[in-house]
Amino acid sequence: MSQRVLYGFHAVTVRLKTAPESITEIHLDARRRDARMRGFIERAREAGIALVESDDEQLSKMSGGPRHQGVVARVTALKPRHSLDEVLEEVEAAKADPALVLVLDGVTDPHNLGACLRVCDGAGAHAVLAPTDHAVGINGTVAKVASGAAETVPYLMVTNLARALGEMKERGVRIIGTSDDAEHTLYDLDLTGPVALVLGAEDKGMRQLTRKTCDQLVSIPMAGAVESLNVSVAAAVCLYEARRQRLHQQATTTPAA
Repeated sequence: MSQRVLYGFHAVTVRLKTAPESITEIHLDARRRDARMRGFIERAREAGIALVESDDEQLSKMSGGPRHQGVVARVTALKPRHSLDEVLEEVEAAKADPALVLVLDGVTDPHNLGACLRVCDGAGAHAVLAPTDHAVGINGTVAKVASGAAETVPYLMVTNLARALGEMKERGVRIIGTSDDAEHTLYDLDLTGPVALVLGAEDKGMRQLTRKTCDQLVSIPMAGAVESLNVSVAAAVCLYEARRQRLHQQATTTPAA
């Protein structure tokens, strides 16, 4: 099975919690012994993980840069946990929160993907969907920026995005695309039902076929001189508006004790 590198406390700690058997070894900054590092070392030893003391130069070389926080792990790649059908079936079976999916069309920056995954984890999104082509996969930078969310949020890459969106429509998921020139804003929509929110790349936006597949297009109101938001910020605005509406609905429909 192929191996890759995770680095940073959050990313490695989440892997320790969720799949410790997948960790081959953890390299640590030999100079760092603060409380956070001591607690991390104790947890790793309890899991039976091999610990290797390394210097900053070695850690930076392994992680591809200086932002490793003194923690770099060699891990085996986990098998994909879900397909799109499995995710939607699990959501439907739970009969709790309706499907909430983030679709990224053409996002190639690993920092943006990592930030989007972190937002999805916080907002309770069930998955992130992206095309196999013209999109970044999960790598060490994505995992570091995601702060553990790369381990908790299914990231599904599909060969035909338009077809996958069509399949979601057949399951009753409404496809909502974001566009600066849309007639309605995000806040005009009811997002309490099953929805997939589609965001395009910052420079080009959604591809035409993706745009045509959407049930509706909405804009994010911009009051200042800046014309657009970073894709991860836009994802946060959209997903947390859906979460706000769902929490409000639950509060108004739940009988008082």
